[in-house]
Amino acid sequence: MAADHHEGLSRQQVIEMLHLQQHVEGGFYRRTFQSDHRDKVATPNGDRFAMTSIYYLLTTESPVGHFHKNQSDIMHFFHLGDAVRYYLIHPDGRLEIKTLGANIAAGESLQFVVTAGVWKASEWLSGEHGYGLLSEVVVPGFDFADMTLARSAQLVTRFPQHQGLIERLSCG
Repeated sequence: MAADHHEGLSRQQVIEMLHLQQHVEGGFYRRTFQSDHRDKVATPNGDRFAMTSIYYLLTTESPVGHFHKNQSDIMHFFHLGDAVRYYLIHPDGRLEIKTLGANIAAGESLQFVVTAGVWKASEWLSGEHGYGLLSEVVVPGFDFADMTLARSAQLVTRFPQHQGLIERLSCG
């Protein structure tokens, strides 16, 4: 059995070792790759890298990635720490809940995709590590111009059936 090399790492050590910075939606991140060796992809908002990837970390101090939507598909991968729950509100109002984590026997996923146009929020699930570390791969590549951060009143107007969840996981 492989050794658990992250055991004993504090959330601050993970932030420092991976050179993470605060993210506008909550949590911490760092871009780890952009496909600048390939031609860019034309999108309605301008040319984008074909693909980008980031580390993304939620912690006890910053446990929520607030509701937002992107104009690209995003594949999420679990790496270390505690599980992270995702709340996905599809354009038709359907709520989907997915948990990204290592306990596949309990129904957690090691990876999943959120398609473009779906509102998503993430929440660190408390545990012994004090953090959940993920990666995201965005196709076409991420640009802040393609992300819409939700304002709870606007999202509640569109999806009143999810009012409590939206108010809890929106930034304002």
